Amino acid sequence: LQFFMLCVVMVLAWTCLRVLFRNEPKLQAMGLFGCTHKTVAMGVPLINAIYESNPMVGLYTLPLLIWHPMQLVVGSFVAPYVAAYVQRREEEISSTLQ
Repeated sequence: LQFFMLCVVMVLAWTCLRVLFRNEPKLQAMGLFGCTHKTVAMGVPLINAIYESNPMVGLYTLPLLIWHPMQLVVGSFVAPYVAAYVQRREEEISSTLQ
């Protein structure tokens, strides 16, 4: 379920970024990973601050501890394709401007 949710969020982010930043492929790539990737370093302190007195706080961090490594794996798989897209798109844009 979390893998499916990550993929849906990445597709949604990519679609929105392509519309908003049509001629900015580097911003599209940065936005894709910036919108969908959240870190354990940010999430765990936030969860601890919200649920500091709750004895179930460890259980609340479990989805984040699964989500973050999955982001790294999916991001590592997608990164070469995004890099190729950025390079191809920048060449198209530069040839259009000349």
